[in-house]
Amino acid sequence: MALGRKGARRIVVGGTAYRWRLRRRPTYSQGLGWSPCTYAVEHADHPGTTLVVTTNKVHPGNWLEAPGGSVLPSDVAEAIESALRQGWDPTRSGSPYQLDQSAGFSPLL
Repeated sequence: MALGRKGARRIVVGGTAYRWRLRRRPTYSQGLGWSPCTYAVEHADHPGTTLVVTTNKVHPGNWLEAPGGSVLPSDVAEAIESALRQGWDPTRSGSPYQLDQSAGFSPLL
């Protein structure tokens, strides 16, 4: 699973460049506030395994206009560092690496 270049943002963590992307439009479940916001990260130069991060925030584009938390570059850097400590190898090919940070997520409704 590779990230599209359009809409991807660049971030450097520990001297290594990564690209990350938040889905512009929420999924149906995210739009209704039933499931948390997610984003994907990959190595910028040698993409391999994609990191998929599940946040504890509502997608900012939810349809109920509930205040959604923004995903900040500092959040992304923290998630990358956490995933690397847990064994994510961004240059190795394979299935997406899931990082669940959804503790404390409260679905709307």
